[in-house]
Amino acid sequence: MSKRIITINRMYGSGGRVIGKALAEKLGFAFYDKELIELAGKEKQIPFAELAKVDEKKPHQWRFSGDHDVQITPDFYTLPMNDVLYDAQKEIILSLAEKGNCVIVGRCANYILKERCLSVYIHAPFDLRVRNVQARTGREEKSARKIVKRMDKERRAYYEFFTDAKWTDLSQYDLCIDSSRFTEDQILEILTEAARDF
Repeated sequence: MSKRIITINRMYGSGGRVIGKALAEKLGFAFYDKELIELAGKEKQIPFAELAKVDEKKPHQWRFSGDHDVQITPDFYTLPMNDVLYDAQKEIILSLAEKGNCVIVGRCANYILKERCLSVYIHAPFDLRVRNVQARTGREEKSARKIVKRMDKERRAYYEFFTDAKWTDLSQYDLCIDSSRFTEDQILEILTEAARDF
């Protein structure tokens, strides 16, 4: 029996991670988001904190300083840590897709798995996402607006760098949902029904 894999790409503050986690719980699927960093860290024997710094970020123009203990080891000297993490996560995502049903958030999983997954994109209007970030973090509006813009920019740059596809090209997703138009329960119902038919 083929495994059912749901990938979720999301705009920052749209609730995509929360929806993904709730969907995994509802369906009884495994859930992977930052857990992929932990798995990559164990596989490559790199501290979680080092990988978290470059998670879902494209490599910088400059490689890295030669005085960093982790990055001067022979295994990683020729690659930016972003590339090391992406390659490790790609291997893990492909492996997870063979093991069992799961929901994977971000990390170009829809591109890596292509037709083997139900690919979902969660978005919402900018101002609503700013209010969501304010409610979640307690930030002032100006700070929340700044972080939403920065995170969207980083995710777009990361996705487009590693896939050569446009992050907001909705034609590459099976299902695109504006989370401002539905309640979380309604979105879960939509995704549950889609997962049954996938």
